[in-house]
Amino acid sequence: MHATILSLSLLLASAPMVVLPDRQAFAQDMSNGADNFYRSDAVTLEKVSFRNKLGMQVVGNLFVPKTLDRSIAAPAIIVGHPMGAVKEQSSNLYAQKLAEEGFVTLSFDLPFWGESEGQPRNAVVPELYADAFSAATDFLSTRAEVNAEAIGVLGICGSGSFALSAASIDPRMKAIATVSMYDMGAASRDGLRNGVSLDQRREMMAGAVKQRMAEFTGGPIAYTGGTTTELTADTHPIQREFYDFYRTPRGEFTPPGQPEIPTTQPTLASNTAFMNFYPFAAIETISPRPLLFIAGENAHSIEFSEDAYQLAAEPKELVIVPNAGHVDLYDRTALIPFGKLAEFFRGNLS
Repeated sequence: MHATILSLSLLLASAPMVVLPDRQAFAQDMSNGADNFYRSDAVTLEKVSFRNKLGMQVVGNLFVPKTLDRSIAAPAIIVGHPMGAVKEQSSNLYAQKLAEEGFVTLSFDLPFWGESEGQPRNAVVPELYADAFSAATDFLSTRAEVNAEAIGVLGICGSGSFALSAASIDPRMKAIATVSMYDMGAASRDGLRNGVSLDQRREMMAGAVKQRMAEFTGGPIAYTGGTTTELTADTHPIQREFYDFYRTPRGEFTPPGQPEIPTTQPTLASNTAFMNFYPFAAIETISPRPLLFIAGENAHSIEFSEDAYQLAAEPKELVIVPNAGHVDLYDRTALIPFGKLAEFFRGNLS
């Protein structure tokens, strides 16, 4: 999803106004090759599962090029979905496009989301989100068709921060890329452009613990933030941007067995967990492994890719995609620089 899952009204109130088309009357925008549910004829799909460090089952899709020479172990790429989304939203597209370039790729659902285990559903547990990338590395390292010494990671939106957090302590991840990255910790503590005050943060924390106590004493689980389910005349432009993907046929997806819980809506009691999440704290230790940050020129989230780039040690690269916003890089194939991603991983996973 996006970092607005925690205190959406506060984050949007602090956000710069982004010029977007008026989508109230026409919400679904399929321009620039929007193709979230792309299905490649050039790759095979295998549903897989593996365990994280707590023994929870993580479910993913393994994509293998049909032309792959299985006598030679191939480089592999792990693809993480936007925060609050599931693997069917953006990460399957990226995984297939990169598999077409000759990589074995794995998209997966973060714990507590989609088909992966974890109760309550949609809980915010950043340590386990990051660990899922290491668990995916464990899994790929056991596959005969994968070169265990050539595994890369790609994180989209919030998963960019989880991938960086994981890579800072897991040297098996040899090349790390992010697209439309959100620093889920900074966005939760400070909002966009540092627009959330300490008093507002305290208000969010008080609301979370109040709900925690309500659930502890038998009350129902409450969900918060995320993408609106209805547009109004007052809907913020950033919310319209997310609505266009998550709440229209362009990208809307209901995880099996969870029709009552929309994607992008986390549990209220857990949503402040990101305030203790500092994914860039040790980013310089990833060096000498290469980093690639990709962001849209018009993305409201561009600050996070720029911050990470400044803090990271060499080798690193920041690519700004002209005329692209944050959600544009989820599925607009005419804007997403798949060629650059393939070049980056091919050059660093040899």
